[in-house]
Amino acid sequence: MTPSPGLTVTHRRYVPYSHAHYGGSLVDGAYVLGLFGDVATELAVRGDGDEGLLAGYDEVTFHAPVRAGDVIEVAATLERVGRRSRAVSFTAQVVCRAEPARGDSAAAVLDPPLLVVSARGTVVVPG
Repeated sequence: MTPSPGLTVTHRRYVPYSHAHYGGSLVDGAYVLGLFGDVATELAVRGDGDEGLLAGYDEVTFHAPVRAGDVIEVAATLERVGRRSRAVSFTAQVVCRAEPARGDSAAAVLDPPLLVVSARGTVVVPG
């Protein structure tokens, strides 16, 4: 089983207020990196029939803050296939955001979504 470049896996998740660590309900960047690990795992399962291992990141760019109350969409796309290594690009974007100024439970759909983190990394699978 050898996957083809272009294979993409997407997850969506609500960011709970319990994950806010900083003023303004900001969530630390490690939260998104954890989500990238989850989506990389599913990408490896779908492409290689094995969970694989996210071995490292070549580049991570934080474009905008993630806040508690966001609905975040993370995607992993297979860019290159080696014998055991897989080059993967990642994106995280906010698709919905809380609007506490309008009310305690107010929120809005962001159209277009807001890119918050992008990255490139390597997943390794058994040979």
